[in-house]
Amino acid sequence: MKGRTILKGLALGSAAVAIGLWSSTDEGRQKDAAAFRKVNAGNGPVADRAYSEITELGSWWAAGAAAGALAVVGHRRAAAKAFAAASITWLAGQGLKRAFERPRPYEADPEGTRLMIGKPNGASWPSTHPAVLVTFLTVAGRELRLGAPARRTLGALGNAVGLSRVYLGVHYPSDVTGGILLGRAVAELFGAAR
Repeated sequence: MKGRTILKGLALGSAAVAIGLWSSTDEGRQKDAAAFRKVNAGNGPVADRAYSEITELGSWWAAGAAAGALAVVGHRRAAAKAFAAASITWLAGQGLKRAFERPRPYEADPEGTRLMIGKPNGASWPSTHPAVLVTFLTVAGRELRLGAPARRTLGALGNAVGLSRVYLGVHYPSDVTGGILLGRAVAELFGAAR
């Protein structure tokens, strides 16, 4: 079982890097930019507000706050493990950003990008907001022994935060996909190491 979990984590991590490499090709950049434009075009003020409000749920700071809340209600072990895993994901994401150095959409196409939040630091690939959130929620859900419906709901939250990053103009779709895969990879490998 542990060996299978490690293999799954490595496969997810490899898939994330493969997406990063694909998005670095001419074809990948073109397809990514076309998909980005469709999502970034917007869906009105209600969607603008909703995505602006949920996007920071994927920040490392939000993971720390969630860990604090879990600890306060008596789930210290789950809080510590989920925050440690989320921190590893954030660090891995920062390293990958430096390796790939992909410009953000508003840098590559300033006139064609609807930038709706402040300019984040760092390169575009991978998106660490969904990566950190997916890792935190996966590890916390496992530690809390949440059922499948609750885990699916948490997974949908991770996807919504990922979509918000594209909608708000700070990431391409492949950045988010790579980030989600990275988050799942670290959660799997972290689970195998316990």
